[in-house]
Amino acid sequence: VQLVESGGGSVRAGGSLRLSCAASGNLARGNCMGWFRQAPGKEREAVALINTGTGATYYADSVKGRFTISQDNAKNSAYLQMNSLKSEDTAVYYCAADRVPCDLQSSWYNYWGQGTQVTVS
Repeated sequence: VQLVESGGGSVRAGGSLRLSCAASGNLARGNCMGWFRQAPGKEREAVALINTGTGATYYADSVKGRFTISQDNAKNSAYLQMNSLKSEDTAVYYCAADRVPCDLQSSWYNYWGQGTQVTVS
């Protein structure tokens, strides 16, 4: 299974970015996909996750109301729309995928994207 991310970049506070994650390979239908992020000197944390079978979602408290995760099962892809970005959202964002149930611990996930930098100034 390979996860390919796109969509990071630099934006001013209050701006928006959209991350995409496309999965290829033998990823089971009805899995968990989502994003973690890691800022310098901090642990990797779950940002938003989606159960692609049920559509159930999880959001970290810090991004609720600003970020939206969605999926396109036909394309084996997930998306993260990030609005009202803040400087504290600056981090490397990693797409992750594995079997359900969705877990908040990064150690649950065997499949990772390469990471994409999001910088908010």
